[in-house]
Amino acid sequence: MKNNPKLSLTLSLIVLAGLPVIFLITSLLTGEWNYLLYSIIPSIFAGLTGLMISVQQLKKKQRIQ
Repeated sequence: MKNNPKLSLTLSLIVLAGLPVIFLITSLLTGEWNYLLYSIIPSIFAGLTGLMISVQQLKKKQRIQ
C-alpha cells in the first residue's frame, strides 16, 4: 500500500475539527449536550495522533527528496 502523508494530514485535520462540529450541530438540534461532551476527547486524541504521525512522515519524505 502506498504511503500518502498529505491525505493522512487532511483526514486528521477533518477528524480534529470536523467531528466536534458535527456533534455540536447534533447537540444543538437535540438539546443533549452529552453528545458534544463525549465526542471532544476522543476526536482530539484521534486527530492529534494522526496529525503527529502524518507530520513526521511529511518531514521524513522531504528529507529523502
